[in-house]
This record gives sequence, structure tokens and C-alpha cells, in this order.
Amino acid sequence: MSPIQQLHSRRRLLQTTAVGFGHVALHALMQDEARAAGGSLSRSIAADPLAARVPHFAARARRIVFLFMKGGPSHVDTFDPKPLLTRDHGSPPPFDLPRVTFAAQGNLLKSPWKFHRYGESGLPVSELFPHVARHVDDLCILRSVHGTNPAHGGALLKLHTGSDQFVRPSLGAWVTYGLGTENSNLPAFVTICPTLAHGGVNNWGAAFLPAYCQGTPIGNASIGAVNSTVKHIRNPRIDMALQRKQLDLLRAMNQRHLELSDADQALEGRLNSFELAFRMQSTMPEVQDLTQESEATHKLYGTDDPVTQDFGRQCLMARRFLERDVRFVQVTHSDSEVQWDQHSNLYLGHTKNAAEVDKPIAGLLTDLKSRGLLEDTLVLWGGEFGRTPTAQGTDGRDHNPHGFTMWMAGGGVKTGMAYGATDDYGYYAVENKMHIHDLHATILHLMGLDHERTTFRYAGRDFRLTDVAGVVAKDILC
Repeated sequence: MSPIQQLHSRRRLLQTTAVGFGHVALHALMQDEARAAGGSLSRSIAADPLAARVPHFAARARRIVFLFMKGGPSHVDTFDPKPLLTRDHGSPPPFDLPRVTFAAQGNLLKSPWKFHRYGESGLPVSELFPHVARHVDDLCILRSVHGTNPAHGGALLKLHTGSDQFVRPSLGAWVTYGLGTENSNLPAFVTICPTLAHGGVNNWGAAFLPAYCQGTPIGNASIGAVNSTVKHIRNPRIDMALQRKQLDLLRAMNQRHLELSDADQALEGRLNSFELAFRMQSTMPEVQDLTQESEATHKLYGTDDPVTQDFGRQCLMARRFLERDVRFVQVTHSDSEVQWDQHSNLYLGHTKNAAEVDKPIAGLLTDLKSRGLLEDTLVLWGGEFGRTPTAQGTDGRDHNPHGFTMWMAGGGVKTGMAYGATDDYGYYAVENKMHIHDLHATILHLMGLDHERTTFRYAGRDFRLTDVAGVVAKDILC
């Protein structure tokens, strides 16, 4: 063999073996990802990837409803009264401001609303929430939540995914991944009228988790709740018997494809979504039909009042999903014009927003409790951050991620209590501080999941909702 022929042969050997090595390496990586997903990407289509899974330990809650107030409600005007803020109104703040603020801030601004004590616990609640206040003995008010990002986009992503810098799976996706669902005819994770801004689909997405973990949006924030339904839920041209035959044929063809090739997680996920969509045809229309509810129930949620109708419908629909064992339901209040983002017109904006959500939220708590669902349903309320005790302009407040309030109810948390505290003026969390990672760790714990064990291997490392942090707030657990 000539030197030229030898060189050509060596090049040919390197080319062919390189392709072979690459194929072997790719196959090994896919197998590693399959094992990380809790099963194997075998050459068969998973029968039911959403089947209910055994939690790490006894769960206090079986399901979650997250009442998300987009824009950042002011804690010092709702659930965290500050007498010194009233006393020192108009004075320069007697503390250092953060190194980075979202906008220029002025002097201290007192709350335009009075606080009153309610229930046996005597916890104070603002005049903004007279209906919710009647349920204060069912609430666990978290007054020391804090994050790191003062911008809506980053703060929303942090609250929903645990990260404000990268695309990560959402809280609902992690819960679905860890626990599956107890209703095979509905999605495990539903988000009603979600906002399309500030992260959009990433706030309910699955990122690198299996596709079945992603949330199913029903409408969006720009569509009224009355028009927010799952579109094309039924095929008017083909009956279900024929659809079943088509899906069976498609499954058989793709089963053969998987047997002859390497595992294809995307294909499996797509086919399982077809199966779920088929089953939803018989269940989803009934869930969305609010005419089945009594007149008294509609009054309870305020769907008979133009002010509360929209959010009331969302809360009522959420209860209908929860009682059918949908694992994670999110309800979003987001007004494209006002939201809770009062850099100005604080009084008008917060008055409007609170009036829209107060009665529906109280109605949901009443309804869940009367049906015996509150005991094992975790209710979470809050926004992406709070607002400053300092003024922006003359009647507004800036973003404040350094200390704000959220509250929980049901699902194994102590009731009629306030946990943690901000400073005397409400700017910084100072007592029993609860970072967003701690909040997430506590939520997963209530659902029976160890946040340090709820991991997924992707791109060569193990990921989790709480990254490398997170401490469960055991003092709020029953």
C-alpha cells in the first residue's frame, strides 16, 4: 500500500470510528437522562407517566392552589401594619436604602388604610381585605419573605422557577414531576388566565423536565375569565370511537418505530399528550361548565357582581379542578392597565385590585373548608415582591424584594399566626427570614417531597427547584 493509500485509510478509519463513538456516547447520555427521569427510556411508550407517585414522606397537602397577584401588592398596606411608618410619615427614611433600587425613592409614606384585628388570633388586616379578614384564623401570614430581583421579569421567574437568570422548570412542573396526578383525565398542572408578560410561558413551563410536567394554560390575562376555556376540546367532525381507532393505529406505528430505533423522549411525550387530550374530551367540558353551580355558590364567589365576576370565575373554576384532584392550580390576577404595580395612584390602584379579589378569595376559602378540602389543600397567596415604605412621587411605592408578605392556608400549616417580621418600617426582612428558596422548600415539604432529593439530571449536573439552598420553615408546620 502506497503512503497516499495508507493516509487515506487512516483518515477513513478516523471518520467512521468517530461517528460510531459519537453514536455510543449519545446513546449513553440519553440513557443517563432517562434514569434521572425516574425510569428508563426503553423502546416502549410509557403507559401513564402522570400516574400518582409515592411521596418521600407523609404529605400534609395533596394539592396546591396559588393565588398570584401580579405586580407586587404592598405588604405595609395589606397584612403587615407599621405604626412607626404612620408616626414618621413624610420624614426621610432612618435606614440605608439598598445599593440598587428600581426607581428613585423619597420620604416615608404612611398607609392610607387602617388596620383592624380579627378573629381569636387578633391578627391585623387592612381595610382593603374585609372578607379575607374574616378568615384570619385560617391563615399563616408569612411576613419575612424576600428575594433578590427588583424587576418584575426576574422576580416573577424567581418566584415561579427559583431562578431569575436561566430557564428552569416551574414550581408546578416540579410538583407534577415528583407526585404525578390522581386524575388521569385532566392535566396535573393548570394555570388559569396566566400573564404572558415577564417570563410568560416560562413561569408555568417544564424546561428540561419531561414534557408532561408543563402547565396547561386556560386563557390568559388579556382574556376575560368567561372566555377562558380549553379550545377545540371536542372534534365536531369525528366521533370519539373513530378518534380512538386513529390513536390506537398511531400508537402501534410509533411503538414499532421505537422498537427499531433508540428511545425518543419527545415522541413519547407527544403521544402521551394525544392520549390525555382524548380523555379530556369527556371531562374538561364538565369542569368548565359553571352553570352546574348553585346560585348561592355564585354569590359566594362574587360571579354575580361585575367587580368580582372575573376573578370569582377563576377561583370557582380552580375549586372545580381541585376537587377533581388536579395537583397544582394557579389563578392569576393581572390587570394590564393597573395590576398591583402602583408606582403612583396607590390608593386608587390598590382599592380597585383588592375589591376585585377579596370576596372571591374569601369565597374559595369558605368553599374549600365546607367541602373538607382545605385540610389537604395548600392555599398560597402573594405577588412577586412587595412595595417600599418610602414614597415614589407623592402617592406611589416602588418595588421591594427585600421584605414582603405572602400567606398560606390549609395543607398542614399552622393557623391564626404571623411568621417572621420586617423591620419597624417594613423595608427589610429581619426575623425568621424566608428566602424564595425557603418558601419553595417548605411548599415541597408540605407536599411530601424532600427538596434536596427532588432532582433531575440535565447537562451533566443535578438540578432542583431550590438550587443549592432552601430551608424548610418547620415552625409553621402543624
